Amino acid sequence: MAHPISAFQAAYISIEVLIALVSVPGNILVIWAVKMNQALRDATFCFIVSLAVADVAVGALVIPLAIIINVGPQTEFYTCLMVACPVLILTESSILALLAIAVDRYLRVKIPVRYKSMVTPRRAAVAIACCWIVSFLVGLTPMFGWNNLSKMRRTQELNGSHTEFIITCQFETVISMEYMVYFNFFVWVLPPLLLMLLIYLEVFNLIRKQLNKKVSSSSNDPQKYYGKELKIAKSLALVLFLFALSWLPLHVLNCITLFCPSCQTPHILTYIAIFLTHGNSAMNPIVYAFRIKKFRTAFLQIWNQYFCCKTNKNATSTTMAEAGN
Repeated sequence: MAHPISAFQAAYISIEVLIALVSVPGNILVIWAVKMNQALRDATFCFIVSLAVADVAVGALVIPLAIIINVGPQTEFYTCLMVACPVLILTESSILALLAIAVDRYLRVKIPVRYKSMVTPRRAAVAIACCWIVSFLVGLTPMFGWNNLSKMRRTQELNGSHTEFIITCQFETVISMEYMVYFNFFVWVLPPLLLMLLIYLEVFNLIRKQLNKKVSSSSNDPQKYYGKELKIAKSLALVLFLFALSWLPLHVLNCITLFCPSCQTPHILTYIAIFLTHGNSAMNPIVYAFRIKKFRTAFLQIWNQYFCCKTNKNATSTTMAEAGN
C-alpha cells in the first residue's frame, strides 16, 4: 500500500514540476531555433543542441523518475537501478557536450583559417555520437555490476532473511558511493571541468593577444572576428560556470557521505543540491536569450511567427535578415 505524501514531499514535487515546466519548453525552443535559423548551423550550435537534448530529457525523464524515487516505492533491485541510471547518463552527456563546445571555441580562435576545413558537419556529428556512446557506458556502469546488490544481499543473509529481494527504491540504496565518487566524480566529472577551465583560459588569452594587435588595413578586420568570438566565449564560459556551480555541491555531499560515514548531512542541503542539478537544465536557454544575439533573434522570430497573435511580417523579415549578420 502506498504511503501518503507528506507536506514536505508535496513541496519537493511542486518545485521539481516547476523546473520541468521551464526546462522542457526552453530547451525545445533552443533546438527549434537552431533548426530553423541558418545562422545557427555551425559546429558550436550543433553541440549546444546536444546539450539541449540532454536538458530536455532531464525535464521530461529524470525529474519524473526523481519524484518516483522520492516517494520511495517498493521495487526489485534492478528496477530501481534502471530508474536511477538515466540521470548519470544525461549528466555525463552534458559534461561531454560542454567539453566539445570548449574545444570547438579553442579551434576557432587558434586556427581560424583552417577551422572550417577541420571542423566539418560530419566530424561534429561523429563527435556528438561519441559523446553519447561514452555517456551511456559511464551512466550504465552500475547496471554492469558496480552497485550495492552484493552489499545488500550480505546484509539480508546476516539478518537471516530469505524473503523475496524487494527494496525501498532510493538512489543511495542501489548506486554505490564508491562508483559515484571514485569513478563518476574523480574520473568523468572533475577532470573534464578542470580541462574546460584551462581551455577557456587559453581561449581568452589568445583572443586578448589578437585584440591587442594593431588593426589590420585589410578589409577582413580580425578585431571584428575576435570581438565576436570573445562575446560568444564569455557566454559559453558562463554556461560552464553555472553547470559547475549546480553540480559540484551534490558531488561534494557524495564525497562527505563516502569519506565521513559518521557525518550527518542535513536533508535540506541534499534537497537544495538536487534542485540545483535539475535547475541547471532550465538555465541555459535563459543565458542564450540574454547573452547570444543570434539566439535572441531566433527566439523572437519564432515568437512572432508562431505564437504572437499580431504577427508583423515585415518585422519577421527584418529579424531573419539580422540573424544572418
